Amino acid sequence: MKSFSDSYKSAGVDVTAGYESVELMKNHVKRTMIPGVVSGLGGFGGLFQPDLSGMEEPILVSGTDGVGTKLKIAMLLQKHDTIGIDAVAMCVNDVICCGAKPLFFLDYIACGRNFPEKVAAIVAGVAEGCVQAGCALIGGETAEHPGMMEEEDYDLAGFTVGVVDRKKVIDGSRLQAGDVLLGVLSSGVHSNGFSLVRKVFGVNEENVNQYYSELGSTLGETLLTPTRIYVKPVLAAVEAADVKAISHITGGGFYENIPRMMREGLTARVEKASVPVPPIFSLLQKTGNIPERDMYNTFNMGVGLCMAVSPETAQSALDALNAAGEKAVVLGEVVEGNEGVVLC
Repeated sequence: MKSFSDSYKSAGVDVTAGYESVELMKNHVKRTMIPGVVSGLGGFGGLFQPDLSGMEEPILVSGTDGVGTKLKIAMLLQKHDTIGIDAVAMCVNDVICCGAKPLFFLDYIACGRNFPEKVAAIVAGVAEGCVQAGCALIGGETAEHPGMMEEEDYDLAGFTVGVVDRKKVIDGSRLQAGDVLLGVLSSGVHSNGFSLVRKVFGVNEENVNQYYSELGSTLGETLLTPTRIYVKPVLAAVEAADVKAISHITGGGFYENIPRMMREGLTARVEKASVPVPPIFSLLQKTGNIPERDMYNTFNMGVGLCMAVSPETAQSALDALNAAGEKAVVLGEVVEGNEGVVLC
């Protein structure tokens, strides 16, 4: 018997739209299938059987996050097929900081009204993110919230689980003065600080399409650029070099995130001249008259990931990252001290 409820639909929840969404997203989800996936869509739980061969003490590492108010840019541009990449990136880039390889991902979409084509476009982006990260999209939830959200509005969050052998966990415990700091470049603002971005530019339907010569694109196109997913490049660097600590530069910028990978008695000394600041940040700082300290305490400033490696293997790490398609630079070094991070 076909499932439907006219009474529920009259209250703002159309279950048939949910079924249509699932049908439209199936091909996108299929792209993410990897060995280990046991279940398909539609079950009460997503099943995954990890390959733990070669691991002495496997440890599961989990991460969850959302996209924040970057969603407003997608809504203004009515472009929804890349924001899912950001949702995946924010989760898997955290998990990789421990050295864990992401296994699977689940998404959660809350919306005022389920427009099947829009939901499918969002999931298409999630699937693309999973492909880039090498993990499977094994489940999710789309929830209509009539009366709580405007019909066109939605929120997006996700959850991932990865695995790493205990002896290969990256936790900063082996850090020492003299270790080299590497920065893996970002694609722009990524998915943090958008409340300040929107305030500074007064982002709306008109100026989001304004062309800026210094950006080489419209404001909206630059801001909606997907977050880089660093999983495969970092795993390559871990194989090629002695990686001791990793930090995902998200909300809070350098000042909040880099100290998280330092152990007590050590400080990251970063040479600001080595940071290749993208034009969007210069434009943002100038337009909003934002102090430099606030910029580095809010945004990634062009560095999406910071990595500490032994001096002897720094070049090997750089080579591995660049060979994997990322641009990486030497940011500075680890020194003695308790400041966490110092920008020189």
